[in-house]
Amino acid sequence: MEVRTLTAEEARDDIVSRDPATGREIGRVPVASSEEVARALSDARTAQNGWAKLSFRERGRVVMRARAIVLDEIEEIAALISEESGKPADEAIAMEIVPTLDLMQFFARKSAKLLKPEKIDIGQYGLMGRSSRIVYKPLGTVGIISPWNFPWAIPLGEVVMALMAGNAVVLKPSELTPMVGVKIGEVFKRAGLNDDLLQVVTGDGRTGAALVEARPDKIMFTGSVATGKRVAETAARNLTPVVLELGGKDPMIVLEDADVEMAAQAAVWGALANAGQACASVERCYVHESISEKFIARAVELVKSLRLDVGTREATDIGAMSSERQLNTVEEHIDDAVARGARILTGGRRNETLAGSFYEPTVLTDVDHTMLVMRDETFGPVLPIMTFKTEDEAIGLANDSPFGLTASVWTKDIARGRRIAEQIEAGTVMVNEVLYTHGIAQTPWGGVKQSGLGRTHGRLGLLELVTPQHIHVNRFSFIPDFWWFSYTPRASKLFRGFAQRFATGNPLQTSLLLPQMIRRFFERRP
Repeated sequence: MEVRTLTAEEARDDIVSRDPATGREIGRVPVASSEEVARALSDARTAQNGWAKLSFRERGRVVMRARAIVLDEIEEIAALISEESGKPADEAIAMEIVPTLDLMQFFARKSAKLLKPEKIDIGQYGLMGRSSRIVYKPLGTVGIISPWNFPWAIPLGEVVMALMAGNAVVLKPSELTPMVGVKIGEVFKRAGLNDDLLQVVTGDGRTGAALVEARPDKIMFTGSVATGKRVAETAARNLTPVVLELGGKDPMIVLEDADVEMAAQAAVWGALANAGQACASVERCYVHESISEKFIARAVELVKSLRLDVGTREATDIGAMSSERQLNTVEEHIDDAVARGARILTGGRRNETLAGSFYEPTVLTDVDHTMLVMRDETFGPVLPIMTFKTEDEAIGLANDSPFGLTASVWTKDIARGRRIAEQIEAGTVMVNEVLYTHGIAQTPWGGVKQSGLGRTHGRLGLLELVTPQHIHVNRFSFIPDFWWFSYTPRASKLFRGFAQRFATGNPLQTSLLLPQMIRRFFERRP
């Protein structure tokens, strides 16, 4: 979508994008009306017919041209992500651009294989000249409503998968990071994609609501539980399918045999990367009491060494939070925890020396599940640490949450780690790893419970963007089916024989029905 410069009178309907670290205006975009959203969806639907007829190879060429543009302009894109979201530019490259470059080449090259028609084993029906297979067809037009915390990686990955599956896309980026969304549209336009195939509609919540109400063929939404429920309710009225990624309160379990140094480093990065504003951030850290003192001391030491600064400045570890509103949520959670007996070991306050929305990276101990910081999504640079005595207690604490996006288990005993992982209620559980699996294009991403439904990424994510069609063929079309009319006494006896023998799935049992089937065949002949 073109970025306009509006008059003062028009600007009241404009979204002004500002750097949360400095307050500097980055750009302005219009608030798309319901009519504009409906028109964008209609244009996308018209363009999709021709796009769907292209081969996977032809679609992949467009994606790879877009990838080349991204790689060529990586510094410019990283700076834009940093300026709009507040995160360090290096982190924008490591956590957003690099994963999407990998994702683009993976789906450009592998979508044909991932969506290859599949033959179905239909058992004994195959002996009767029947065959079945599944073919995968594009949905049509996909509406993507993306968040502000990963304004490049989340929508771009979904755009690529939707396009490779043969769909058109209408993308509504967050009102906090609209310029990144506009940049995604520009990249694909320059790569030769038909303008109408990827429509970027900027705006606020009203624009997102208009997109859902416009009846796309699927909605991909990433955001809060409350908004996700409203999206689902609206979509349900039109039977529009949805994929919802609604955040998490992700636990990290550090067992007594874990490598304390590695676990501490992982906890600090997992909790504080992107200023803690990741759905898969470590928001609850459970450490075995026998190693807790050493673990906590090392975590505090690491946190104190981090540099808090403007994201575009060199060597910044933690940048500004994306909005003052989110910073206020962090303050509320910290104040509640302290009031209930938690201790702040470092941080725990707004930074007063930097002008923007900066919060000191924080380590909390003496926390429990009565506190907001252990119950609700904090989405900020906070690492709350709680101890446990037994493995079963740790699993119980990890599962004591309405969320279930990711989790991690830390141990030197891999078999034990896998066994515990399977008992944790989460869409992804990592053993001796944390946070980053959203960056693996080949693996599915999504949660359970209040963390949402459906999947993105991997083959499971690609399957969300197609409709499976079952094709069934009867090669023995000259033989009438035994179960057709008329229902004679002989047919009645054969049907009961099917129940007793054919339905066992055993061809030897079914063969005992051959005399009855032959009689039924001749009974049906004129």
